[in-house]
Amino acid sequence: MSSHENFTTPSRFILVGFPEAHKFHFLIFAVLLFLYIFTLMINFLIILTVKSEPRLNTPMYFFLMHLACLEACYMSVTIPKLLENLILKPTVISFLGCAMQMFFFLFFGVAECFLLAAMALDRYVAICHPLRYMIIMSRRVCWTMVIGSYTCGTVVGLVHTSVTFRLPFCGVVINHFFCEVQPLLELVCGDTFLNEVQVIGVAILAIMVPFLLIILSYSGILFAIVGMSSIESRYKAFSTCSSHLIVVTLFYGTACSMYLKPKSIYFPPVDKLLSFSYTIATPLLNPIIYSLKNKAIQEALRRFCQRMTLV
Repeated sequence: MSSHENFTTPSRFILVGFPEAHKFHFLIFAVLLFLYIFTLMINFLIILTVKSEPRLNTPMYFFLMHLACLEACYMSVTIPKLLENLILKPTVISFLGCAMQMFFFLFFGVAECFLLAAMALDRYVAICHPLRYMIIMSRRVCWTMVIGSYTCGTVVGLVHTSVTFRLPFCGVVINHFFCEVQPLLELVCGDTFLNEVQVIGVAILAIMVPFLLIILSYSGILFAIVGMSSIESRYKAFSTCSSHLIVVTLFYGTACSMYLKPKSIYFPPVDKLLSFSYTIATPLLNPIIYSLKNKAIQEALRRFCQRMTLV
């Protein structure tokens, strides 16, 4: 008898979520729902403000608008199901729904990795080559970077999803709060070594390459900051770069710790917290660090809100 005759393709999966914190589920639900709605509102406000404000028609704000769009979509892939998981028991997700959740999570997550790298490059050109900035960062170049980010997200999402969901599953209980690659590999029958190598290999390209580009860009920026004559300009530039690096390190660091390791050292309680960090904490921090601390965005938001109240 073939080993493949001992399994059937499941019609649905069960998401375990956070059973360790079952006493605090309603509190977590309330806080998470508030943060989700708040973050969505902030991101939509940023998108509408950049689109409606002619003064923000520059590469920097073009990238910020796409980052806000990605963040809103990225959070919406996992948080609604997590909110359901906190209220309903058990939380069931269909086979197709699980595959779609994995694809869109990887698509938006990888696209954000490359978009953050594009934004770091944009800041490098703006600070280190200010006179040639508008020539180097032309509209065509900006669109190429954004489309390239979405393309990388699509490729990674399709590869991981198609390969993972063609594997034979011997269980339906996912010890996680959404359909992520590593927890699903735990349910696969037989040896998953080649699949783990694939996950790590793709993660190196999709996470580490953009992260290295960001580090190189900010290294060039820091060298330029050191050469600034004005202490005030130096402090302002350093403050902006340091806040960006903190958020980027949080996002890439937690993602690396999840994807750059074999299945054998997967530890659900810790790994669920790591996933929680890059699916919820980082999308909440990004609009605050990248956009709301920006004076031009603050003024544009104020004008936009004033126009809305007068309508």
